[in-house]
Amino acid sequence: MKVILNKDLSPLGEEGDVKEVAKGYARNFLFPRGIAVPYNDRTVKAFEAKREEIEARKAEKRKDAAGLKEKLEALKLEITMPAGANGKLYGAVTTQTIVDELAKQGYQFERKRIEMAGTNFKNVGKYKASIKLYESAAAEIDIAVIGQEIKTETTAQAPGRGRSRRRDVEASDEQAAKTAAGPSVTEAPKAESPAETGETSTAE
Repeated sequence: MKVILNKDLSPLGEEGDVKEVAKGYARNFLFPRGIAVPYNDRTVKAFEAKREEIEARKAEKRKDAAGLKEKLEALKLEITMPAGANGKLYGAVTTQTIVDELAKQGYQFERKRIEMAGTNFKNVGKYKASIKLYESAAAEIDIAVIGQEIKTETTAQAPGRGRSRRRDVEASDEQAAKTAAGPSVTEAPKAESPAETGETSTAE
């Protein structure tokens, strides 16, 4: 089915473009949203009447895209990801990762506008990605993927456990010292009095 685009729709086309699409796509998506109208004598005449206006808008968009392309290609994206010592990432850099990093720099793009070699980047290194702007204009950006090595930490000793062990060692040392010193000296027995022994003194 032939339609005329009423609005820009990436990647289908731009305002005023004539496109061939499936009937279901046109009736269920394009027409209800006002993105396109059926191609017929009436709509063709309507678009021809505003052709100059449409071309003026397109020229402005081309100019904006050229300026944006220059800014993006001067941009150096650095993406830091957890990685092993061999440079292999724990995870991967995807188009969504790039979209998120661009957003931090103030640039808003849809994932479908980002093109990269393969489906993702899985290693530390330098890469390039392409961003579709307007019509055939695209910006090629440099991306540096930096690895952040994850170090395994030893499990910390549980609180209180160290103090308990120190007390055990101290108690053991004290017991050892007592054993080495021999039996402890006890108090000498008290002398018994004559009365307690049952003896009587003889008078001179």
